Amino acid sequence: MAPSAMTRWTTSLSEAQPVPYWLDDPGKPHPEPALTGAETCDLLVVGGGYSGLWTALIAKERDPQREVVLLEGREVGWAASGRNGGFCAASLTHGLANGLTRWPDEIRKLEELGARNLDEIEAAVARYSLDCDFERSGEIDVATEPHQAAELREWHEELRERGLADGIEFLDADAVREQVDSPTFLAGLHDRRGVAMLHPAKLVWGLKRACLRLGVRVYEHTPALALKAYGAGMAVRTPYGSVRARKVALATNIFPNLVKRVRAYTVPVYDYALMTEPLTADQLASVGWKNRQGLGDAANQFHYFRLSADNRVLWGGYDAIYPYGGRVRAEYDDRPETYAKLAGHFFTCFPQLEGVRFTHAWGGAIDTCSRFSAFFGTAHHGKVAYAAGYTGLGVGATRFGADVMLDLLAGERTERTELEMVRKKPLPFPPEPFAWTGIALTKWSLARADAHGGRRNLWLRTMDKLGLGFDS
Repeated sequence: MAPSAMTRWTTSLSEAQPVPYWLDDPGKPHPEPALTGAETCDLLVVGGGYSGLWTALIAKERDPQREVVLLEGREVGWAASGRNGGFCAASLTHGLANGLTRWPDEIRKLEELGARNLDEIEAAVARYSLDCDFERSGEIDVATEPHQAAELREWHEELRERGLADGIEFLDADAVREQVDSPTFLAGLHDRRGVAMLHPAKLVWGLKRACLRLGVRVYEHTPALALKAYGAGMAVRTPYGSVRARKVALATNIFPNLVKRVRAYTVPVYDYALMTEPLTADQLASVGWKNRQGLGDAANQFHYFRLSADNRVLWGGYDAIYPYGGRVRAEYDDRPETYAKLAGHFFTCFPQLEGVRFTHAWGGAIDTCSRFSAFFGTAHHGKVAYAAGYTGLGVGATRFGADVMLDLLAGERTERTELEMVRKKPLPFPPEPFAWTGIALTKWSLARADAHGGRRNLWLRTMDKLGLGFDS
């Protein structure tokens, strides 16, 4: 990268605030008071992101008389749920390719359940008047290298042969650039109905309001410190009090699970994003994008990008940073070297937007597991359920995970609990230094594959055979 180009691109970051754009909103609701004293309830939900809020809401929908308490260690949505790109996908398996590889016999059922789940999210947005800029605009996976274009065409043909291509269209270079114009786009795969765009933080805040209206007792700034059996139920200790509950749903995702044996199944991967100032009418016209789809490129180290409701461009991805030891720390949320890299990639993709400034730059931790999609389980003789490992596609899939946790806590056999995806867990990550070494080697190999026509080396082929990986 030429020094002049680096200076020009990094200048675009000079006024970027190191805070998530979505959370930097004057309409942000005030937090609920912390728990002080003792509480009792039928169901305790630990975690105030999408996973916990959907669990509390659906629990009250299933049984309005059930007493539900939700604890959040800071403020609802402050972590991944308020920092993501706002891609709400139907896929429960981190994409159809991952699902087809891991659960080929269940893939039709998984796709059906995922489509139904997205429809139910859209219905909930309407039912509870969740003002979250929900747009069922779809997504395009774009090829920026010749080998990616060939792979997208072959993948679309495979989907057609398997009868899984409904609503998915292959776009050649002219067709994809007619949708969104970048000189780097060589082909695309357009999923017309399987993805919605939304405002992540507004969805969280709307879910919180809906929970409160239904009678959920929400306590913020109340971390859950310890979990233990207590009589016929469970007890959770907090800094200023405690909760006794018949059943507990753990929705803490990347944060240390109160069931310690679950912790080895996830590692934090730090992902980063930029947000531009609103585009002018002329700038927007230069890009096209009149149908407002989300986009992602087809590289191993991929970008995701989309328009906000006020026509800003969110541009994220590429770097996926694993901190040694798997620690989750606030200082990892800010990474200027990644912001500079992302800015350069942005203007390479959209040179017609030269001069646009970025207003926000931020990062956050994703709960990654070795199969790239959520896993589930119970503890304490079925009185505790958990879900984690969404690996970056949790905006939609967490609602499904909430249903699974409630099914498990009820002891019910349902079409969800019968899934192999629900019944079996991924392989855990090894202890350090093996985890860091393996992840570093995998990242190096993925970058090398991107630079060499997609050819996967022996390490990646071995990981593929073992069903292991690392992804953001």
